[in-house]
Amino acid sequence: MRQISVIGLDLAKNVFQIHAIDKQGKLVSNRQLKRSEMIGYFSNLPSCLIGMEACGGAHYWQRKLSEFGHVVKIMAASFVKPYVKSNKNDHNDAEAICEAVQRPSMRFVSPKTPDQQSVLHLHRGRQLLVQQRVALVNHIRSILLEYGIAIAVGDKALQREFPWILEDAENELPMLTRQMLSELWEEQKQLRERALQLKSQLQGWHKQNQSSQNLETIPGVGLLTATALAATVKDCRDFKNGRQLAAYLGLVPRQSSSGGKQVLLGISKRGDGYLRTLLIHGARTVIRHVRRRLSAGQAGGNLWVEKLLKRCHPNEVAVALANKMARIAWAMLSRNETYRISLASV
Repeated sequence: MRQISVIGLDLAKNVFQIHAIDKQGKLVSNRQLKRSEMIGYFSNLPSCLIGMEACGGAHYWQRKLSEFGHVVKIMAASFVKPYVKSNKNDHNDAEAICEAVQRPSMRFVSPKTPDQQSVLHLHRGRQLLVQQRVALVNHIRSILLEYGIAIAVGDKALQREFPWILEDAENELPMLTRQMLSELWEEQKQLRERALQLKSQLQGWHKQNQSSQNLETIPGVGLLTATALAATVKDCRDFKNGRQLAAYLGLVPRQSSSGGKQVLLGISKRGDGYLRTLLIHGARTVIRHVRRRLSAGQAGGNLWVEKLLKRCHPNEVAVALANKMARIAWAMLSRNETYRISLASV
């Protein structure tokens, strides 16, 4: 039997498809494996190159199969799709993965350690709780509007006025509605407490991670952004320079160029949307601080931002500053140092 050189592995929940070829590119095996058969099959296989798409469980299988001496590489599904022949099915997907993983110019996803994944899962869990609470609060506000009760914008106003609204016997709220609103109010309080608990766990991890603490010294980068960046960018060698990190986060212009004519559009919005959002929100905080100081007749504290605000819309400045923050973060992580003003003066 010919020795397997490259395998395209199409991941799934219970049934996995493999497409294996030898050094000459000829098909050796094309079969399905059940989850219970995966370990036994790959543990008895000579070392080879294995490609898979970035999806649920990809990092787990990358770690597991690497223990058997295999070289496992993960690719974005959008990079594999052009290699799919004819219709989409498990067989064609595995064949496309096998073809894509051999391309010299292919870009691969950096494998994440369990520690990285645990921190990022804390972020996702907290984000989910916050979204649920926002939806619940908006639902409470909409119910109150049905009875002619409007509360000012902002969480502080709601926290201050809602208890009085429930106790006010003169408003038009029926008893059934009061009981239901009371239960919804307790539910949103529990969601808030659980989100704060997850944030405190992130704070504990942050205190033990030097890279995260260094990143927090960047203006506009707080606890959430610092921990998310430190957990996402474990090895700066995955990115050649700071621009590549900014491109990975979707903070660079999208191109539509042809015939030597360069056409730059809005940002690409590729990559990690959650981290991109955190950086842009942090940049908005810096811009708000600069504009407040300028309106008070004081120096803004960031000459680069001041110059941009004179000729660009604040939203454009926020994206530009987020891009710069990503580049600064890459420089700091690669040099293992804290923020210096000279880094931002370029």
